[in-house]
Amino acid sequence: MLVNASSETKADLKAVSEASSTIEWKGRLLLLIVNFVPLVHIVAVILIFFFLPAGTLVRSLSAIAALYLAPPLLARATRVVVGIPEGRIAVGTKPFFAWWLMFQLQIVFCRFPALEEVLRLVPGIYSQWLRLWGSRVGRLTFWSPGTLITDRSFLSIGDDVIFGAGVRLNAHVLEKGDQGGFELILATVTVGNRAMVGGYSLLTAGTQISDGESTRAFLVSPPFSVWKNGKRVRSRSEES
Repeated sequence: MLVNASSETKADLKAVSEASSTIEWKGRLLLLIVNFVPLVHIVAVILIFFFLPAGTLVRSLSAIAALYLAPPLLARATRVVVGIPEGRIAVGTKPFFAWWLMFQLQIVFCRFPALEEVLRLVPGIYSQWLRLWGSRVGRLTFWSPGTLITDRSFLSIGDDVIFGAGVRLNAHVLEKGDQGGFELILATVTVGNRAMVGGYSLLTAGTQISDGESTRAFLVSPPFSVWKNGKRVRSRSEES
């Protein structure tokens, strides 16, 4: 069964909910507060559009800026200030809460994928928008309809890359660690130059698609997998 943007986000929220049982009450309260970020985002856009004391054009442009520019700039600032490391992050730590804030800043776009599809209508605009989040995106990247990204600050995309319809780029995974507690695995998804990712594939944390690679459709890439010559190579460590 294919997973859409809404159901995938629900799975992430459920995983965090289970992990939160191991966090002290202050941490749980912080999680709850951060969960209101998407609602605040939408309300702010509405208030600006309808109540900003300015002309229609200024109100419209200001609302668009609040919708599309504020979240990536805040996410980028969060990453710079906190210094979120890549690899395994214990749930309940400062880097985890910083990532959770960045994740919530993206929820509106995950819930309403049409907001991103509009950006993709103009060549180059969507790639530039991802760069605002802090990702590296090369030239002439083609984003097919239905492409879903859940960690827009953790991408490294080469030149002349093609993403098939419905591809999901998910730079994080929540799972139980060796000690029984939950851990966040967070690592940049890398796609090399002239690579083509088959439709409805899922690339998880730390996945690396080599230059010139063409992957099959419905590919599921476990964390830190390297794909080269049509095969999965598990030589990339979590620390690399």
